[in-house]
This record gives sequence, structure tokens and C-alpha cells, in this order.
Amino acid sequence: MSQTFRHPEILEIARREGKVTVEGLAAHFGVTLQTIRRDLTDLADAGRLERVHGGAVLPSGTVNIGYEERRSLYPEQKAAIARECAARIPHGISLFLNIGTSTEAVAQELVHHKDLMVVTNNMNVANILVANPDCEIIVTGGHLRRADGGLIGNLATDTIRQFKFDLAVIGCSALDRDGDMLDFDIQEVSVSQAILRQSRKTFLVADHTKFSRSAPARIASLADVDTFFTDRALPGPLGTECAAWGTEVAIATP
Repeated sequence: MSQTFRHPEILEIARREGKVTVEGLAAHFGVTLQTIRRDLTDLADAGRLERVHGGAVLPSGTVNIGYEERRSLYPEQKAAIARECAARIPHGISLFLNIGTSTEAVAQELVHHKDLMVVTNNMNVANILVANPDCEIIVTGGHLRRADGGLIGNLATDTIRQFKFDLAVIGCSALDRDGDMLDFDIQEVSVSQAILRQSRKTFLVADHTKFSRSAPARIASLADVDTFFTDRALPGPLGTECAAWGTEVAIATP
């Protein structure tokens, strides 16, 4: 197996387990220790991993994974989550969709919904929903983050405050074990918090990998969400806590 094929799998193992070891990867791929050391050095030089004694770990949780890489991660799971979520979205409502590849997947599932008014701070969502002639699209404005087509900052927040949405569908970059939704960009966090305040009901869409990641800024708690759409059972006691909070957990299977 060439390094081109090993590198994505090495990154996936690191995301799943938090760390990779030279010996473990060599046994997994059936290659020499030196080959794995070169792979880890290449990934570290590219900023994808950080070398530690005997292996590597994911980079410090202060910078998000690149947008194109996020789009390629678990597409079947994201599509299943999006279908489950979209099936719960009625026709004829006002809806907010925020930044993220999971919310973009939801937008793809809404191209045949009727009589929607969708407000978004995600240029990709707006472009997807252009295909739905029965959908009125309002873009918030704001500072354009070229990396992912997100609109953030005070202008986006001020626009959101002018609405009261029937429903918001949001994503997040990470989920803490205590149920806090986390993100990397403080300005995006402020926008997400405004969305939660201005919505009568909120859905969260996030796949299981968000539980193995960390980010520095807190958005809110799962207690502030009506339904959490994901693809695996929640870790530890969090499922019980969600039930106590009144947060429904809907598990979608590809």
C-alpha cells in the first residue's frame, strides 16, 4: 500500500483513537517501522499530526480541519443524518441553516421541500437551495470566510436578530463529554448563539467524530437543543443526561 493510501487511514485512526503509534501502524499496514516514521513525519510537516515519542497525535485543538477534508469525511453518515433531519422539517416554515458540511448535507435534502423561507450565513447552503424554486433564500451578509463560505461577524449577528425562526439547524466543530457544543472561531460562536436565541426550535446535526475532537470556544449545551441527529449512540452517561434535559437523540444509520 502506497503512502497516498496510508495517510488518510492514519489520520482516521488518529481521530478515532486520539493517538497513533509507530509499532501499531507498522503492524496494521504490514510495513516497516521506518516507513511509518516517514509517513508520520510527512503528515507532521503538513500540519496534519504532531509527532510525539513513539508515534503522533492530532494537532492541538485550536485550529479546525480544512473544509475540503471535512467534506470528504464520513459522507454516507452525514447523508443519513441529513435525511433523518430533513424528514422532521415541515413544509411552509422559516428555517435557519448555519455553517458546516453537515448543514450543507441537510440543504441537499431540502431541494424538494415546499414553501420554505431559509435564512443562512453559509454561501454553500444558499447555492444548494437555488435549485429549489419553492424556497425563499435570505443570506445574512457579514465577513466572508473564504475557507468554507461562512459569513460571520457583527453584520451576520445583527441580521439574525431581526428574525424569529420556526426552526434552526446548526452544526458544531466538537462536542465535549459534558454535552457542550464547541467551535474554533469566536465570531462564529457569537453567530451560533444568536441563532439559538432567535429560534423557536433547534436541531443539531453532528456525526460521531465530533466526540473525539476538541475546540476552545463554547457555543451552548445539548440541553439547549430540541433534537440531536447523529450516527452513533452517545458516549458515557451523555444519553441519560440528554433524556433528563429533554433533548431527543435521533440516531441515523447509513
